[in-house]
Amino acid sequence: MNSITNLELTFPNQTNVYHGKVRDVYSIGEDLLVMVASDRISAFDYILPKGIPFKGQVLNQVATMFLEATRDIVPNWLIGVPDPNVAVGYRCEPIKLEMVIRGYLTGHAWRQYQKGERLLCGVEMPEGMKENQAFPEPIITPATKAEEGHDEDISRAEILSQGIVDEPTYVALEKYTKALFQRGTEMAAERGLILVDTKYEFGMYNGEIMLMDEIHTPDSSRYFYAEGYAERLENNEPQKQLSKEFVRQWLIENNFQGLDGQSMPFMPDDFVDLVTERYIELYEKITGKAFVKSSYEAIEKRIYENTLSFLQEHSL
Repeated sequence: MNSITNLELTFPNQTNVYHGKVRDVYSIGEDLLVMVASDRISAFDYILPKGIPFKGQVLNQVATMFLEATRDIVPNWLIGVPDPNVAVGYRCEPIKLEMVIRGYLTGHAWRQYQKGERLLCGVEMPEGMKENQAFPEPIITPATKAEEGHDEDISRAEILSQGIVDEPTYVALEKYTKALFQRGTEMAAERGLILVDTKYEFGMYNGEIMLMDEIHTPDSSRYFYAEGYAERLENNEPQKQLSKEFVRQWLIENNFQGLDGQSMPFMPDDFVDLVTERYIELYEKITGKAFVKSSYEAIEKRIYENTLSFLQEHSL
């Protein structure tokens, strides 16, 4: 096994398991979650046919770094990391929103802009902007958190009218989103990167809003290299970036955007290797540390035993 795509674990006091697009989430008792970061990769809400070696480890370790670095802004779900691919934390009641924040006109926002749209999730985008140009201020463009299929853009007014959350809760979510994005922007700048856009997921635990899941990883975020950004923008050239966007672009070039009638293209091994290299590059760039590859030998046994020991040591 050189990637983690399908694991079936059973822990003591396990009450449920959910296999997401990227993570396998094990419910332990009433209050705990064990999240195993697989090497699966998704784009356009579809899981691609091959796993990306070390992707799960990269995501788990990058997310851990940022969760620890933002605890002063908002409480988060994380208790500990017993294994390179595993995080253990509090089981929150999810708020069914993705709080997407965009500092630059790129990706989905740019595709809408090209179609002539100037309102995104009820937020006005200025006229006369270029692809990858910074917005005057970051904009928040939420999306519904779909159980299946595509997440959908949604405005603040629609969120409140549908009763997804009440207004005080939404105001708090916006405040946390802006503060987290500012912290992420500052941390990226220290490493010569620009945090372009990202998304946050929140939940409730004991009546308190908590930050959940991963943050500021290449799956949930887009980064540009700061060096050369202005020149590339001026010359209408593509930005050098670290994100999953190049996977989406590869799929688009191979006639797949998750639309009806489209077939998932074959993933050659050299492309898989390239994706792995990109994920490791982002890890090393954003953390300033060399990436240490964990072994895939007996990985299912390793993940289980490390997690079980952690649960037992912490009486969880």
